[in-house]
Amino acid sequence: MCEEVKVFITHIGGYPGKYPARIKQLLKQHRPNLFICGHSHILKIIYDKELSLLHINPGACGVHGFHAVKTCVRFEIEGKDIKNLAIIELGKRA
Repeated sequence: MCEEVKVFITHIGGYPGKYPARIKQLLKQHRPNLFICGHSHILKIIYDKELSLLHINPGACGVHGFHAVKTCVRFEIEGKDIKNLAIIELGKRA
């Protein structure tokens, strides 16, 4: 929990419509409002209507991988609200 937002974080989690079976089962069981995962190195922010959660993959900020630009995501949680979402580019991977 962060404030009044139930948060689920894992390394490899897929994305809406493409969750691994184990992750989808956990998401249905725990019913988070916010799901944060990574691994793909592809920044994605998607609202999952089926599971009623915000999915965030912040991309990648390491020096290894196929991503060309290092990225991260900043946001605020206030009560039940997830707000002031910002995508931040940290420069080229090299």
